[in-house]
This record gives sequence, structure tokens and C-alpha cells, in this order.
Amino acid sequence: MEGWNHTGVKEFLLVGLTENPNWQIPLFLLFTLIYFITLVGNWGMIILIWLSVRLHTPMYFFLSNLSFCDICYSTIFTPKMLVNFLSEHKSSTSSGCVLQSFFFAVYVTTEAILLSVMAYDRYVAIANPLLYTVIMTQRVCIQMVLVSYLGGLINSLTQTIGLLKLDFCGPNIVNHYFCDIPPLLRLSCSDAHTNEMLLLIFSGVIAMFTFIIIMVSYVCIIIAIQRIHSAEGRHKAFSTCASHLTAVTLYYGSVTFSYIQPSSQYSLEQEKVSAVFYTLVIPMLNPLIYSLRNRDVKDGKRSILRKRTPT
Repeated sequence: MEGWNHTGVKEFLLVGLTENPNWQIPLFLLFTLIYFITLVGNWGMIILIWLSVRLHTPMYFFLSNLSFCDICYSTIFTPKMLVNFLSEHKSSTSSGCVLQSFFFAVYVTTEAILLSVMAYDRYVAIANPLLYTVIMTQRVCIQMVLVSYLGGLINSLTQTIGLLKLDFCGPNIVNHYFCDIPPLLRLSCSDAHTNEMLLLIFSGVIAMFTFIIIMVSYVCIIIAIQRIHSAEGRHKAFSTCASHLTAVTLYYGSVTFSYIQPSSQYSLEQEKVSAVFYTLVIPMLNPLIYSLRNRDVKDGKRSILRKRTPT
């Protein structure tokens, strides 16, 4: 906190998605609905997995953690954003900004690692179905989840410690709807080149590492599917991966567009659009993606409803 103790900035003013006053109420209603669907969908998925015995598998254990991450990192900034839609003074304290950027980095990184873990899980399930329960034991699954959170914590601590070493002496207007690291770096009156490089390197390494795991897993999955003789078997094997592939494409596309680009080509307006997608839209879509065409989830819902319905 040394750099921040002698800064002249005590609070940051958030521009938000738009400065047009005519859009504030419509956007408030829209994002309130999105946030409500996000909470209901993801908590519903977690509760369903917890209650349904048939969903007590590694795949759904990882999915429940993915839902938890979606709830956490959308909750980090959405309530504040909704309040700002109805407020003339859209501000956040300096300590509030640091905490928001810290927890957001934790969960957004954890989600990326979890998606790669889920890809590996699908590879083991399809390529080695007889050894699946031997390889993906409860202990291994818990360790994988803990490693995902540890990776998120390490990345977030690195970025946050670098941020705390900077001085902010004005201006204090953040051209965003939450305290993300790139717009904060632009406001620093210190040399933020090292921070920009750390952000680019860490984001790039994490994205490449997890992306390689996903790509290698799916190449092996495709090879394994080709060895299945029946068309029905191939279709069933691929259908178990379709939801995950959709989630991966949406997540990595939007996050990569936001963070893995040179600072000279960085556009805050474009970043705000992509940020809305991966911070608001994707957490809402994930439970829908994983449940709409998933037979196990549908069967789990039916079995729970039958148990709760009096005969």
C-alpha cells in the first residue's frame, strides 16, 4: 500500500457503459434481469448437482465450481454497476477499486484454468472410459480445483501488488464500468510499463497454457471418437463435449480480445463491449449451455421433481 498512501487520488469516478442519461434506466433493467438469471441459473445448477446422485461425477463437480466462479466474479461488480446506473455520482474508493480488481482477477483466471481441467476430464472419460473412475478420483478432482484457484490467486496477487506500487495523482476518471486493471494503469502518474508487460505476459501464458491443454485434449478426443465403430456411440461421445466447446469458444474469444493485445492497439470502448460479454453474458449463458441439451441434467431434474412431488 506504500504507493497508494501518498497518492492524491482517494476515489475513482467510473464512466460506466455510457454517459447518455436516457440509457441509464433501460440498462439498469436489462442488467438486473441478466444478473437475476445468472444467480438463479448458477445456484440452480449447483443445488441440482448437490441433490442429484447421478450427477455426483467429476464432470459435474467441475461444473459446480465453474458455476460458483460465475456467481462470484459477476457479483464482484454487477451490484455496484446497477447502483451507479441510478446514481449521479458514480464513484469507488481507491481501496474498493483494488479489492474489485483483485477478486475479479482471481475468479476470471480460475475459470480459465477450470475450463482446461474440464477438457482433460472429457478426454479421460472418452479415451479411457474403463479407467475413468480410477484416474479421476475424488482426491484428484479436488486437487485440480485447488490448483485452479491457486493459479487465479497467484496471477491476481502479482497484478495487484504491481498496481499498489503505482502513484495516482489525477485524473481519477476510469473509462469503464468497473475497476479493471488496464484502465487503471492508464491513470497512473508512475511508469506503468512494467505493469503492462506483467499483464500481457501473465494473461498470455495462462491463456496459451490452458488453450494448449484444451486443444491437445480435443485432438485426442477426436482420435478416440474415430475409433468408436457405431455412429450412435460417436454422436453420444461428441455430444458430451459440445457444451464445453461452446463455453470455451465464448470465454476465450472475449477474454483474449480484452487482454492479449499490445497497448498501442488497446481500445477501452472495444474492451468494455467484450467485458460485458465475459463478465455478464457468459455467466448467464453457462448454466443454459450445460443444461439445455444435457440428458444427465434433464434426468437429474426429473428425478428430483419426482421425489419432491407427493404421490
